[in-house]
Amino acid sequence: MDKIDKALRGLSEKERQIVREILIKLSEQNTVSLDIKKLKEHTDVFRIRKGHVRIIYRVDGNAIFLLSIERRREDTYKF
Repeated sequence: MDKIDKALRGLSEKERQIVREILIKLSEQNTVSLDIKKLKEHTDVFRIRKGHVRIIYRVDGNAIFLLSIERRREDTYKF
């Protein structure tokens, strides 16, 4: 099982719907309404915050790689 699939299974249906909407916006490059922040110590790693859900991703040219989808915890940003 993929790490992202496992993370999605741990979320509630409402949280999964939020993640779907965010990923659709991200894939369409419609990021105006998203809370995006570049992570310190990384030049190409960003996070999207929506409620308690955090989506960590990396940008490489035009490609977007999901690194993590999880609820906010103390170790959310340690990867």
